[in-house]
Amino acid sequence: MNTRVIVLAAGKGTRMQSDIPKVLVPLDGRPMIQYLLDAIRVSGADQRPVLVVGHHADVLRSTLGNSYDYVYQKEQLGTGHAVQCAESLLAGTTDNIIVLYGDHPFVGADTIAKLKTLHEREGCALSMMTSIVEDFNEWRVPFGDFGRIVRDAQGRIVSIVEAKDATSAERNIREVNPAFFAFKAPWLWENLKKLKSDNAKGEYYLTDLVHIAITGGECLASMPIDPAESIGVNTPEHLTLVKAVK
Repeated sequence: MNTRVIVLAAGKGTRMQSDIPKVLVPLDGRPMIQYLLDAIRVSGADQRPVLVVGHHADVLRSTLGNSYDYVYQKEQLGTGHAVQCAESLLAGTTDNIIVLYGDHPFVGADTIAKLKTLHEREGCALSMMTSIVEDFNEWRVPFGDFGRIVRDAQGRIVSIVEAKDATSAERNIREVNPAFFAFKAPWLWENLKKLKSDNAKGEYYLTDLVHIAITGGECLASMPIDPAESIGVNTPEHLTLVKAVK
């Protein structure tokens, strides 16, 4: 089965307080996105990932080079919209789509390969990775902002509750959603059109596809990922925490 990987890299990164694109902020002397791109290559999932770029797209292209396909997101209208920008390039050319994020530098090659294998084996519309943290302290503080995974008595995922919408009991759930997904490509393109922007930011969230899959009776597969691999970098404080873990 043919799989392509989309890496979201269009964010301005206002909270990073940097003049360069967020994904190019250096981590041990290298742009943080480069760690992820190297892992994708080693995983064998896609030798020419698709990068969705926006702010300072020319800087990203000149820094990262010609080993990738680039898609331009003119307006940053959320993660769902970012993936939709790649439809014209990828529709009808691939069976499966994996979506990762340029500001999550520690996802390992083995983990990406396992997600690809899981998705192909289970044949679900959507497969995802989740992380279980022991608490939300120290380097795990950023996970407090992640959505919480709610499962039923049989262990099936029934919903993802965003942190800002969670009750106190739901906020105590330690299984969180880093939003690393694999999709059947035709299902993805069809259901991206169903996303709504009726939220505080007025954006189209890729995570809402989980609810669409569940309510539509679709198969949904999941696998665990080490929390250390799913750390995102959105602020200088996050960068400091990441360097401590690394």
